[in-house]
Amino acid sequence: MNTTAAGRPEKSKNPNLYLPLVLTAVIILADQLTKLLIVANIPYHTVGFAWGGDFLWILHTRNLGVAFSIGYGLSAAVRGVVFVLFPLAVLAGVLVYYFRTNELSVLQRWCIAAIIGGGLGNQIDRIFRPQGVVDFVSVKFYGIMGLERWPAFNVADASIVVGGILLALSFLLHGREKTGKEEQMKNEVENRE
Repeated sequence: MNTTAAGRPEKSKNPNLYLPLVLTAVIILADQLTKLLIVANIPYHTVGFAWGGDFLWILHTRNLGVAFSIGYGLSAAVRGVVFVLFPLAVLAGVLVYYFRTNELSVLQRWCIAAIIGGGLGNQIDRIFRPQGVVDFVSVKFYGIMGLERWPAFNVADASIVVGGILLALSFLLHGREKTGKEEQMKNEVENRE
């Protein structure tokens, strides 16, 4: 392993480190383009398209809060700090971790890229759309968990959820894999004795 003059391990310059960030850019672009199309073509608080009866709606709504409209009633100043500055700081921290660690798998890097893309997509709305984040997909939920319809969402929300679920699964599977290898090594050592 190469070290720097200060004796710290030298980070290898891996061009594949940047490849997942293409997904981040694609998600931001897709999110913002779909929101522009919704705003331009569907009047606010109306359903522009329905599929499967009332199973899937493409509509135009806004969210001043975060997931499930949490924090909707907060003042604009508090929302600015809690829903803009804090998430931007978290996203910056995730990016720093992304570039400084060598412990993430390729899949985990792609998942993080999807989460960052979704997070930045919604942050763009929070900063530049004072009426709130544009949401446009609504799915019937048939009373499950007391919800007739799942709260409306967008491309950014979907990217965060899918990326987060896959990331959690990858950490769980990686942990099991690691534990299995450690037990195998322990058994090999015991068999040698």
